[in-house]
Amino acid sequence: MRVLLYKEMQNMLKVSGIGRAFRQQFRALEMNGVDVTSDKAHPFDIVHFNTVFEESFSFLKHAKRKGIPVVVHAHSTKEDFLNSFNFSKYIKHWFYAKLKNMYSNADVIITPSNYSKALLESYGYIKCPIKVLSNGIDLKEYERDPKKIDAFRKHFNLSDKDKVVIGVGLLFERKGLHDFIEVARMMPDIKFIWFGTLNKAMQTKVIKNAIEDKPDNMIMPGYIAGDIIKGAFSSANCLLFPSYEETEGIVVLEAMASRLPIIVRDIPVYADFTHGKELLKGSSNLEFATKIQQIFKKDMSAMTEAAYQNVSQKDLKLIGQQLKAIYEETIERVKNHENN
Repeated sequence: MRVLLYKEMQNMLKVSGIGRAFRQQFRALEMNGVDVTSDKAHPFDIVHFNTVFEESFSFLKHAKRKGIPVVVHAHSTKEDFLNSFNFSKYIKHWFYAKLKNMYSNADVIITPSNYSKALLESYGYIKCPIKVLSNGIDLKEYERDPKKIDAFRKHFNLSDKDKVVIGVGLLFERKGLHDFIEVARMMPDIKFIWFGTLNKAMQTKVIKNAIEDKPDNMIMPGYIAGDIIKGAFSSANCLLFPSYEETEGIVVLEAMASRLPIIVRDIPVYADFTHGKELLKGSSNLEFATKIQQIFKKDMSAMTEAAYQNVSQKDLKLIGQQLKAIYEETIERVKNHENN
């Protein structure tokens, strides 16, 4: 079995959650000895899409004409498209049509959470099986490493006494960056660092205004990968992830794998996590600030260990095994359907 992981929108794939998911899938499959390629010129037995735009849909139709099974990874929903970037509300119907084109023509859909599966089922046009499978995480990459911690603290000139709260994500309004900035304003003695980027023309007015008026203790270094960001996960005091809508949130998995205390907004996608057990949940900026103070005052090791045990079930090796099984089942099902 050879798998084609279809690659579209190279620049977006470098910095987005979808890009990280694509790279995770490739590695997970390689770990399990699956013959995987992103070169569409090579022969393949099944194709796996992560994006929904015209190039992907055109190749989907090509694959269907040849009787090749199609896997579509549903990272995006109608719900998480809104309130993301400037003008998103004006092109939502165009985007919804793109989702429908891909999702209604798949032989199987993979989505990262029970919540996103329920959303997809509510659309009414999806007839193929929908499988829930986490995007996964390479636990070894996020093991505590003094060199990475040192790289992070040197990059931001942090002393041993500095308290640090991090956030990660594109500069979307949906990600709650404006709330992150307001919490930073409420806690001037703590350094708040948000990792992420977005072209200024795509930023909403809310985000532009929030960034222009951010307090002095708020740092925005843009997109940073490698040792510095991994050192941040190991060295910071907590992750504040105030997103209003997610299908999973890879950054939460990364923090869990790093044993970093986590505060999320209390939204449906995190219903499978118990407040106080694997992470903390809040619904307002005041609650977020209160929970940050709680993390500074209490021993959170039991919570971070419970989170680590949870995310260990989403290690890339295990995700690769499940991906492989989904491919094999889909190939067999499509083959049987054609024979009948």
